[in-house]
Amino acid sequence: MRQTLTYLASALPRSCSPGARLVALQCALRADLNGEVRLPLGLLRGMRLHQRADLWDELEYAGWLRRGARSRVQVRAHLLDAAMQGQPRRPQRARSAHWALQPLPRATYRSLPGASRLAAVALASHTRSDGTGAADMELLAHLCGQTPLQLSDLFDRLTSSRLLSSWRRTGLEDEVLWELPHLSRISGHPATGQPRTRTLNARQKDHSGCA
Repeated sequence: MRQTLTYLASALPRSCSPGARLVALQCALRADLNGEVRLPLGLLRGMRLHQRADLWDELEYAGWLRRGARSRVQVRAHLLDAAMQGQPRRPQRARSAHWALQPLPRATYRSLPGASRLAAVALASHTRSDGTGAADMELLAHLCGQTPLQLSDLFDRLTSSRLLSSWRRTGLEDEVLWELPHLSRISGHPATGQPRTRTLNARQKDHSGCA
């Protein structure tokens, strides 16, 4: 996941919106060997992006993909970046694509604006197995297409939404430290409603380094 976020931060222009970046993330993780991708409308509906044709326009304008025909059940696209060609369809990429839809175990995650959701994905991908994380502020801002000041505001919103227990910058102001809420209080998987057989932290350990 970190590798994919890093790639997209470099491949997409800084002006690309958080919503477009979330679409690009799913495309990058779900593309086949030929760079072809099919996103079910149900998936986009779950991301609250199914009526946002402008997000696809952004990615086309950036020269990153070419949109294909849209049916009643899916949107098709061809990824134009050479880095997206010839990628093996590893099971971990599919798992990462699913994980990115709900990286934090709170029902409120899906109702957040795209910028907050993208910030949550970036934080979760850098979270350790004990529920704490640390990363350079400039790096996180680069991954999210935000300025450090904008990102600070997003972290405050995530804390207000109780998706983060706390966050702070170190004395040198170049590193961010954070902590996720206590996970044992959550009885079910937020996306499926099924009992959790593994903690979110275990899932984060699995997916944080996935391409």
